[in-house]
Formats: sequence, structure tokens, C-alpha cells
Amino acid sequence: MKAVALALLLFPLAALAHKPSDSYLHLDRSGTGFTGRWDVALRDLEEVLVLDADGNGAITWGEVRARQADVAGYALARLKLSSDGAACPLTSAAALRVVRHSDGAYAVVDFTAACAAVPRTLDVDYALLFDRDPQHRGIVRVGSDGAGEPLVLSATRHTARVSLEGLSPWRRFGQMVHSGIEHIWAGVDHLLFLLALLLPSVLQRDRETGRLVPVADFGAAVRDVVKVVSAFTLAHSLTLSAAALGWVSLPSRWVESAIAASVIVAALNNVFPWMDRTRWLAAFALGLLHGFGFASVLADLELPAGSLAVTLFGFNVGVELGQLACVAVFLPVAYLLRATPVYRRALLVGGSMVIALVACAWFAERAFGVGVSFI
Repeated sequence: MKAVALALLLFPLAALAHKPSDSYLHLDRSGTGFTGRWDVALRDLEEVLVLDADGNGAITWGEVRARQADVAGYALARLKLSSDGAACPLTSAAALRVVRHSDGAYAVVDFTAACAAVPRTLDVDYALLFDRDPQHRGIVRVGSDGAGEPLVLSATRHTARVSLEGLSPWRRFGQMVHSGIEHIWAGVDHLLFLLALLLPSVLQRDRETGRLVPVADFGAAVRDVVKVVSAFTLAHSLTLSAAALGWVSLPSRWVESAIAASVIVAALNNVFPWMDRTRWLAAFALGLLHGFGFASVLADLELPAGSLAVTLFGFNVGVELGQLACVAVFLPVAYLLRATPVYRRALLVGGSMVIALVACAWFAERAFGVGVSFI
């Protein structure tokens, strides 16, 4: 019954199977105002506007074109720009277009923002989709001269002030640390993979009976966690760097599907152990896949080459800080519960099975595609 209750709690995570909901907002200086391009996923617009008029599971260009005024109106009503304390009203500037990103079709809303005077700072207040999806992110770039400021706005950080006189390396580093922390905490697949690897850390297998018994002291659990987390960190840092530098490129669908498969493997290993003393090797091997997933976040930011080193380091630091915070919460609680049947049966076995079940749903969606498509 405990395992069933845990399943009911975790099953809604299957809804997070696809790539996190993002939109891409580009703002360029133009006279005393700005020109803007806003790419919003059709799958997200379908949730709020029901673009698929005939309900056949496929959104056609005709269906999008018939609702272009609604799409532009919905998006622009959820963005406020101001400069030096004065509002910069937004006006739709062109007919709607549709483009494809790595994760599907996006509607493109072109607009202008008219400011009262030549702007020196820009205040952005972003509110798209947060009422529907708290995990949604607005990836905003101001300027197209190679020094534009990348911003990642979220439900907890939906406003930002941008200096139009340049961005210092330290400020960019701080932004990317924050982005890395947000990504690891919002990336449910990465967190469940880490949890699956950590669950056995407070237990050890008795050599005579083969049964799992509690570790003798907290230090033994810490040493096991250090090995697993270090291997995962080293692996994803290698592939994150390689992908961000353009040395390796893999299709997004393949990477996201492989990440889901890695969660299944890590979870099932807790129930049917074939990598007991070498879990750190599994963490390294499967962590290589997760690095490509992290790299897709940086690719979405379209960062200028000159800031790549600072950006890469800052994002990696943020990811590690996010992981360490999760470990710091998990390990003491797991250690206290390690000798109880609740931990060994409900959490280790039952929890791992639920994690594997959720990851199977992710894999099915990512590998084979589920949901509304654009044709």
C-alpha cells in the first residue's frame, strides 16, 4: 500500500516528460524603441487557445493563420517593457509565422516597442504561461551585436532590468550560476536519476547472506555518495563542455530519449542489482548522456562566442550547487530511516519501481512522440 501511495504522488511527474516549456524572446534596439521576435511553442498555445479546431491531433497552417490575432494578443498581453520608468507600448508588426525548433513547431510573433526617449535601461516583466505551467521559462536576449544579455525568466523570477551599456563578465557569471541551479531543480528527470543513484547509499549488501543491511556509520554513506556524485559530475561536465564548444552534436530527441532510458536503468538497478559496488561507474557512463541534456539549455540561449567560457563555467557551478543542495537534504533523512522497513521496501524498492514507471512514460513520449503535432 505504501508503494501504491508513493506511485500516486509521483505519477503526475509523467506530465513533465517532454522538454521543459520554453519561449524565445529577442529584443533589438531600434531608434527610440525596440523590435522584437517572440517564438512560442504551438503545443503551449494549444493548451490555452485550442488551435486544433477539428480536434484531429494535428495543427495545420490554416488553423494557425485563422487564430493569428488571438496568438499575438495572448502573447503581447503577457509582456511589459519599460525604459527609465516609462512604459514602451507593444504593437504587433507582421503576420504570424511558424518555424521549427529542435523540439517542435513554434509560432513567431513579431512586434515593436515604442519608448518615449532613447532607452538607457530596459525593464522586462514576463508573464507568459506561468498560470498554466510554473516550470515554463522565458529565454530572453537583448541585442544582436554579439554582446546581448541572455536572461532566463521564470515564475519565481519574472522581471529583470537590463543595462543597455554592456554586461560585465561577473554579472554574466552570476546569471548563469542562477540558471544552472534553476535548471537542476526544475529538471525532474535529472533529479530522479540522481535520487535513484543515491537511494542505496545508506545500505550495503551483507557478503554472507546477500541481504541489504544498514551502513555502520554516516561516514560510509558519505563516501559512497561522494563517489557517485563525483562520477556523475565529471561525466556530465565533459559532455556539457564538448557539446557547448561545438565538438559534438547529437539530435535533441535522441538525447532526451536516452536520458529517460538512463533513469529506467538506474532505478531498476536498485530492484535487480547487477551494478552493486560499481554504481559510480554507472553514474559516470549514464552521466555522459545528461551532459548533452544540460548543453541543450545553453544552446537555447544562443550565447556569443566571447562569453562562452564564463557562461559554461557559471552554468556548471550552478548545476553542482543545485545537486549538492539536494544531496544535503536527502542524505541525513535517508540515514535516519535506513534501518526501517519503510526505507528498504517502500522507498528503495517501491520508490525505484515508481521512478522506472515514470521514466518509461517519458521514454515513450520522447522516443515515439505523443501529443499534438504541426503539419
